Amino acid sequence: MLSKFYNIKNLKGDFTGGLVAGVVALPLALAFGVQSGMGATAGLYGAIAVGVFAALFGGTQTQASGPTGPMTVVSATLVAVAIEMTGSIENAMPIILLSFLLGGLFQVIFGFLNIASYVKYFPYPVVSGFMSGVGLIIVILQLFPFAGLGSSKSTIAVIQNFSQLFTDANLYALMLGGITILIYFVFPKITKAIPSALVALIATTLIAYFFKIDVPLIGEIPSGLPSFQLGGILEVDASAYGTIIEYAVVLAVLGSIDSLLTSVIADNMTKTKHNSNRELIGQGIGNIIAAAIGGIPGAGATKGTVVNINAGGTSKLSGVLHGLFLLAVLLGLGQLAGHIPLCVLAGLLIPIGFKIVDFKGLKHLLKVPRADAVVLILVLLITTFGSLIQAVGIGVALACLLFMKKSGDISEQGLEVGAVADIDGNKPWQDEKEFYEAYKDKVIIKHLYGSLFFGFTSYFKDQISALPDEVKAVIFRMDRVPYMDQSGLYALEDIVFDLREEGIEVLLVGLKAQPKDMLEAVDIIPDLIPEDDIFEDIDAAFDYLKGKLKG
Repeated sequence: MLSKFYNIKNLKGDFTGGLVAGVVALPLALAFGVQSGMGATAGLYGAIAVGVFAALFGGTQTQASGPTGPMTVVSATLVAVAIEMTGSIENAMPIILLSFLLGGLFQVIFGFLNIASYVKYFPYPVVSGFMSGVGLIIVILQLFPFAGLGSSKSTIAVIQNFSQLFTDANLYALMLGGITILIYFVFPKITKAIPSALVALIATTLIAYFFKIDVPLIGEIPSGLPSFQLGGILEVDASAYGTIIEYAVVLAVLGSIDSLLTSVIADNMTKTKHNSNRELIGQGIGNIIAAAIGGIPGAGATKGTVVNINAGGTSKLSGVLHGLFLLAVLLGLGQLAGHIPLCVLAGLLIPIGFKIVDFKGLKHLLKVPRADAVVLILVLLITTFGSLIQAVGIGVALACLLFMKKSGDISEQGLEVGAVADIDGNKPWQDEKEFYEAYKDKVIIKHLYGSLFFGFTSYFKDQISALPDEVKAVIFRMDRVPYMDQSGLYALEDIVFDLREEGIEVLLVGLKAQPKDMLEAVDIIPDLIPEDDIFEDIDAAFDYLKGKLKG
């Protein structure tokens, strides 16, 4: 009977994957809980609830969910705002938890309304600028805890009091934090069998404990099952409703983007296809339950998902086990976790913050279209030093403006990807018929029309994702593509990279000046696409392929 619902052969891999993902998630859950301003316990509660219930009800088989950097930054901002409104964390809790709960509810609604299909329309510069800003916020806000000082609630406050890092720093905290970062980066060179974050956490905590080093600690973590914390949400003052809805929407949108991006990574690794709407419903349910027990919200965690898959996880059970492992830690080792120094958690979060920063997008700022560069920098600065709410709003507005502007700049609106005749019945072009009849089993020809920009990059990738095994080459006819923005550039790069990884050669035909300049500026030509694979006309490409295919 069980075999109808679960293949018992996957149990070993799911158990190993869930266990490893849980081990990886433990130090991060504690660290994100502390950074949120609600304490390490809230991080553990959130990791357990989102980990278990997002896996049970979600639409990605191998997703490992829990608190993430972007979600924690928004949560921390909300906590600071709520405390300012009410005077204390205790008084602020109903506002905070109601925002978290409503954010999860919005995600469930997003899933039922098929909002997931619209997430792909966020342009790369907006997502890149926001994520880079979030990464910088994590790094900046951890500077004071890293130095053994009290944490600041805003990046502006850190900058205003920056001199304290030199005058009041705790040298022992700096030493422990430095050792943490050193282990985090060096230990994987020794072995990757044990997560370096966990090794760093345990090693530096033991040093602090046995040598009785005087540094700020996490403090007491309650053991036992969490209790429901929603008693005061019905008493929230109506004046706070605007703030609650604003942050709930941001958490829902950001959590959805974060989770779906991780789902795509899982798809690429497992060669499966997630259900986007179901994934949002699962994440929403997880966040609702996390709020109900006083935990911080989460999303699909890229690192946890990747290690889960690499360790053998193949089904939802692996994600559930990852959450149950954290519950076991809470029940058995909660009091021991209280001895972890805050500077150690800061030493774990600072590298993670830098990993969130999109250095690829920043490196190409001077090489991509000026509009994309301006949008990226603007969103990054507003996210880092202004309001996360405004950053999201401005980013969405700029996405709409970019769409309208670029649609008006081209004679044909949008992009079509012409599918091959043997896939959906479309006929090859007149100048392709002879070659097509001879090589249709080995060569795929894709016809592109109009600008290749953010509004169509997801559709573009989907059209290329499933090719027959016998295909040896793909030709992109780009003589009707006058413009390519940063989103289109990276979409094409990803596609070409994936095809080449599968041993499929990629040819570009009729490449216009602007797209070619873009591809050369970021070294996709010639590093990924050699000059020999670029042709002025289709006949030259056919002659080249005939020689290779016969050989």
